[in-house]
Amino acid sequence: MSPLWLDLLRALCLVLVIEGLWPLLAPERWKAVIAEIARLDNRSLRIAGAVAVGSGLVLLHLLRQ
Repeated sequence: MSPLWLDLLRALCLVLVIEGLWPLLAPERWKAVIAEIARLDNRSLRIAGAVAVGSGLVLLHLLRQ
């Protein structure tokens, strides 16, 4: 397997670890946050997603320097 694919798999594993921390440590708060997110309109969710993707890309670029 190429190093690029290994890096991608490692990154996805880290995402799973980070995403799993909230329901593990604070399940009631996590459910409340998810319920609030479900009430948001599609436009707000898309904007939040775009900001997250953009922030991630900028941070990746800065870390690769």
